[in-house]
Amino acid sequence: MLADIGIYGFRVMGENLARNIESKGYTVAIMNRTDSVVKEFMGGKNKDGNFIASYTMKDFVSSLKKPRKIMLMIKAGEVVDLVIEDLLAYLEKGDIIIDGGNSNYLDSERRVKYLESKGIDFVGSGVSGGELGALHGPSLMPGGSKKAWESIKDIFIDISAKAGKDNLEACTTWIGEGGSGHYVKTIHNGIEYGDMQLISESYAVMRDLLYLDNKKMSETFNKWNKDKLESYLIEITGEILGTKDEDGDYLVDKILDAAMQKGTGKLSVISALEEAQPLSLITEAVYARILSSMKDERVFASGLISKVEKETYDKSEVLSYLEDALYSAKIISYAQGFSLMAEASKNYNWNLNLAEIASIWRGGCIIRSGFLDDIKFAYNDNTKLSNLMVSKLFSKKLEESIKGLRKIVSIGALNGIAMPAMSSALSYYDGYHTKTLPANLLQAQRDYFGAHMFERVDKKRGEFFHYDWSGEGGKTSSTIYKD
Repeated sequence: MLADIGIYGFRVMGENLARNIESKGYTVAIMNRTDSVVKEFMGGKNKDGNFIASYTMKDFVSSLKKPRKIMLMIKAGEVVDLVIEDLLAYLEKGDIIIDGGNSNYLDSERRVKYLESKGIDFVGSGVSGGELGALHGPSLMPGGSKKAWESIKDIFIDISAKAGKDNLEACTTWIGEGGSGHYVKTIHNGIEYGDMQLISESYAVMRDLLYLDNKKMSETFNKWNKDKLESYLIEITGEILGTKDEDGDYLVDKILDAAMQKGTGKLSVISALEEAQPLSLITEAVYARILSSMKDERVFASGLISKVEKETYDKSEVLSYLEDALYSAKIISYAQGFSLMAEASKNYNWNLNLAEIASIWRGGCIIRSGFLDDIKFAYNDNTKLSNLMVSKLFSKKLEESIKGLRKIVSIGALNGIAMPAMSSALSYYDGYHTKTLPANLLQAQRDYFGAHMFERVDKKRGEFFHYDWSGEGGKTSSTIYKD
């Protein structure tokens, strides 16, 4: 008996993905760098399952049907290249390597070309949903060799999460060529950073200004999850806030306020800078994690200033504003992420289908939420949509809820509650909707000290001018830099 697919890398994600695939009727070859992990798995309740364990690369490859399909569930970086080189000694033309880790999309671009030269098809696939998603149905974002998709799509469709009215729509689709699959996963994770920070800022208002107890906060998030804020992250926040440890204390209160990160948020921000797209909310979410990690410095600094005297508010009124603030800020975060994907798609010739991306994020993945159906509709309605905020649907939703964001950002500022993500969301919204920004003065400054030139409102776009502001600069001007 030969296996339908192989999983190399058998920690939490790899093991659960293998169990998911096997449960759908496939035979799965498994291997891990450390033999004991596989031996323990095969010696337990899975010993009667359709798994083929291997302990050498040669045996692992030999246990697979042709064309061989091997999915790497290992840490991103150099180790992926090392494992690929080990595999190449045994693979044949037409075989397929799938990288299911959180790899840099530029590495995936490189690997597609390199393996194509060897006759091997490479797929870089984002996998979202965490360990439970991997087991019960993740969102899968494959990109790379289009030919390989024909060989792997049945497995991917079968194991993916399902969404839609009848839960029959697979949360996977072909993303595009090159590193597009891992790029879309990167932006997914960036949006995830933003969502988590926005929720944390809402929690700070509840805890530090309204003085709600954990039970009340849990109830509030549970209530929100039944309405327009319905999402996985809101759902688990309600559960987290209501969870007590073995001592009967709320566990969240015992967790140190120092957030960690793996780097995909930072990669989203770097990409935004390269594509000249304002990803301000997600950027602030990344910086918020960095600031939180500076725990000792924050503790010291907190003792150097007088505490802000908190004002008193009607709790139900503030919670109503807070619900609208979180909702509108989430829309703005998604708008930034989708605009970035659209720009990268043009530059890399990926032809990303943004409606399909919204569709496959409706189930399985960490940022799944109720309004992804609305995002799918918005991009289906207008495939050339420049920004979600100007779609008919979301423009109306934002107009209805933006007052809440204005109120909460103001309340936060007046009461010394740091709200980097929410305040950046509001600034982006206002800036994007402002007909005349003060950038004319900024451009005049650039021309004054550096002769960088400027466009004029009384001339055609694309014509550039320099003015001798000091009377000593002459007519020489600098080169135009548009980015």
